[in-house]
Amino acid sequence: MSHINVTINGRQYRMACEEGQEVRLLKLAESLESRVEELRGKFGEIGDARLTVMAALTVCDELLDANQRMHALEGELENLRSVRVAATDRARTTQIAVANALNAAADRIEKTTQVLNRTIGGGVAIG
Repeated sequence: MSHINVTINGRQYRMACEEGQEVRLLKLAESLESRVEELRGKFGEIGDARLTVMAALTVCDELLDANQRMHALEGELENLRSVRVAATDRARTTQIAVANALNAAADRIEKTTQVLNRTIGGGVAIG
């Protein structure tokens, strides 16, 4: 466990975090401090606790919106995956149908060639 000091709303707090997470925790604290300062600029001195709660609620509001967008995008992604699977199935079916049609055409050509060879071979010699 690592310990760092962060400043939020002008006050220092000693925080524990996992090794390697110090920079992330400092950035999170800076972001919250920035929100507190922004709210202080809008509303003036309305009390430290109130500013901190308002900043936290702002962050929670953004998080809720982000989660809703993420869930909507996950739904769209699932729909796109379903469309892709259906398109792949259609393409596979089309490929099989084309291959079957080409094989059938090749068989007809082969049979026609055999008939022509017998007709020409069994016919009257020209010359």
